[in-house]
Amino acid sequence: MSQPDWNSLLPALHPDTRVVLHAPTPQALARARGNFKNLTTAHPALQVWIVVNAQAVQAVLDQPDDMGPALAHVLLCPNTLKNNGITAPQNIQVLPMGAVEAIARMQQAGWTYIHS
Repeated sequence: MSQPDWNSLLPALHPDTRVVLHAPTPQALARARGNFKNLTTAHPALQVWIVVNAQAVQAVLDQPDDMGPALAHVLLCPNTLKNNGITAPQNIQVLPMGAVEAIARMQQAGWTYIHS
């Protein structure tokens, strides 16, 4: 059986494609970091953000250097920070509303949601 030619079967990503990667756990955060790298390497013009909540917030704060270039595209959940009595350093962005609401707003605005 021959393999399908996925490049011809699947439409190309539009240059205005926007992707939100959701990372609620340290394991999901590691996958999101890899997803971010792969997407932005293959399609440098894509807008890609990583929305981080729950246990993944502490993982970002504990080892921000592990995020590499993706750190500039990380958005932390303020609810997780507040509920755990922690603050984010100035170099890490915090959403103005909870992560779930932010993701819902992003999807409503046409962003592609991927749970990492």
